[in-house]
Amino acid sequence: MKILFTCGGTAGHVNPAVALAQMFQARNPGCEVLFVGADGGMETRLVPKEGYPIETVTITNFRRSFSPAAIGHNVKTLLNMNKSKKQANAILDRFKPDLVVGTGGYASYPVVNAAAARGIPTAVHESNAVPGLTTKALSKVVDVVMVGFAESKNHYDDPSKVVVTGTPVRGDFFQYTRKEARAKLGLTDERPLVLSVWGSLGAEEMNRQIVDFIALECRDGEPFHHIHGAGRDFARVMAALKEKGADPASHPAMDVREYIYDMPVVMAAADLVLCRAGASTISELTAIAKPSILVPSPNVVADHQTKNARVLEQAGGAVLLPEGESSGEKLYQTAAGILNDKDRREAMGAALRAMAVPDAAEQIYGVLSGLLGKKQGK
Repeated sequence: MKILFTCGGTAGHVNPAVALAQMFQARNPGCEVLFVGADGGMETRLVPKEGYPIETVTITNFRRSFSPAAIGHNVKTLLNMNKSKKQANAILDRFKPDLVVGTGGYASYPVVNAAAARGIPTAVHESNAVPGLTTKALSKVVDVVMVGFAESKNHYDDPSKVVVTGTPVRGDFFQYTRKEARAKLGLTDERPLVLSVWGSLGAEEMNRQIVDFIALECRDGEPFHHIHGAGRDFARVMAALKEKGADPASHPAMDVREYIYDMPVVMAAADLVLCRAGASTISELTAIAKPSILVPSPNVVADHQTKNARVLEQAGGAVLLPEGESSGEKLYQTAAGILNDKDRREAMGAALRAMAVPDAAEQIYGVLSGLLGKKQGK
């Protein structure tokens, strides 16, 4: 058995593919896996760390603008599409996969499209609530489209081809109960825990707001425990907190870190999460039923994060707060309203559990095994 996964652009596209690759190899001894990504994409760093080989194609995005720079970029993209098509076919010739699976990113398009043209079983998985251009285009040629949210089915021309599978979440997110996680973090009282994080690199504007948020917590006698991941802004955040008299060294309930290495433990212990709304984050929040205040990044293509956040908000599991309307005080007031209302938190958690697909990897494995079975039955 040979399976080719193609993905890239974000960890949210790479991680589900890695989870599936591990599952296929664990259950099918001798299964060969190859990844295909884009030249210079983060997948070329992430995938080898997981022990898998990766090849690349030359592919770039389209810019939705008529500026001279955008037009020049788009002309280059058109030329790259022809080049990537040849590269994709060469990879298929060498590897001869039994199944090709795209999990998002521009690199998926030429590879999945070429595989479908050859009659190789193909599938795509879309973890965002609203499909991107790549998934939308490929949905017309693949055998099956797998989506993370039931609401997503309406965005495809042929809903009968769409299967709701959820998005795989790393198993260690299910390892701890809230009580076990709090004990592991050394939280000995019953004050609720706030987790705030804006991505591995942080976000300058949101870190500024969190400085004000923490200052308000310190002013009010530290009513909550708070763990914040500041990313690359860590030094600036710590300096700003000291200026406001909110140095974590003097306020033991405030824990500001450069990076949260034990995220599964911290998230399991948390009562409320303040974060962006990328596909992976949304999947984790839903899978472990954590109420959240979502501040979508305004800098992503097609405003995907707002669309993701809206799904959770409409279900009753999250509060959506646009960055332009957010402030440290607004975040604090909103968080305090949720943290001081246990019934509301429980209702938010119940809403998330109702929409979760905790066995998403198993669901996807079943769909893909079915495609392989059809091929073997021919």
